[in-house]
Amino acid sequence: MRVVLFLFTASLAPWVQAEELAARTLRVYDSSDADQGVAVDRNYFFAVDNWVIAKHSRATGELVARWDGGERGPIQHMNSCIVLENILECAHSNYPATPMASSIEMFDSKTMTHVGSHSFGLTDEGSITWTDTIDGGRVAGFAHYAENGGEPFKDNSYGAVVTYDTEWRRTGGYAFPPEISLRMAPHAASGGAIGPDGLLYVLGHDRPEMYALAKPRMGPYLIHLATIVLAAEGQAFSFESRGNRNVWVIDRRQGKVRQIELPPVRGYDESGVFRSGKP
Repeated sequence: MRVVLFLFTASLAPWVQAEELAARTLRVYDSSDADQGVAVDRNYFFAVDNWVIAKHSRATGELVARWDGGERGPIQHMNSCIVLENILECAHSNYPATPMASSIEMFDSKTMTHVGSHSFGLTDEGSITWTDTIDGGRVAGFAHYAENGGEPFKDNSYGAVVTYDTEWRRTGGYAFPPEISLRMAPHAASGGAIGPDGLLYVLGHDRPEMYALAKPRMGPYLIHLATIVLAAEGQAFSFESRGNRNVWVIDRRQGKVRQIELPPVRGYDESGVFRSGKP
């Protein structure tokens, strides 16, 4: 299992001015299935589109395998996937149906066969959109929507980050800074992952910008450290590997997958780490 750390901030206040940064595109691939997100391992990338996962060679971009659950099957809206050893772990919801229900679906990344499922059922958090590992546990993003697929009494500002232990028992959670929720409106964070620096990175639904966030020393709101402009239309993404600042993103309108190098983000204190939701 990939082990990463989600770091504290030190002297930063929630109203600190976030950095404005720009990322660099390294390589571009074609994939007609790049609509919801992309996952990546050493040799392949996996384009995600609702009930489809398309496995491509990183060396050539060639499509080598494809899992298709069918438009009328039990898998309706896979938001994102990550590769954990040889398992593709995918965040799935019943969007745009309500009430919101979510599950984690697991696939063998070698054979592209479905091998397991963990259902959250109905949750107050909303629709799950992404997951990642942390040291000693798990972290996931949940979305609410101000328009299609939303509950009438909750807008997108109810989207949140939730922490769990390895058995998916909740250990804590965080709210997005109001300015980030406003920029993502009427949607929420469609993609998220812990970076090699221990910060949380998220993409919204359509803006070409990524937000670097840190855990606060006190209070429920994550700290917005930086906004990074990049060639992506929001949606789910994946870090290439631990210790690597390359991310894989999609451009859904053009059917593209891009490998992008993120700039370093400054302004946080490494004296504390995130462990199983308990500072």
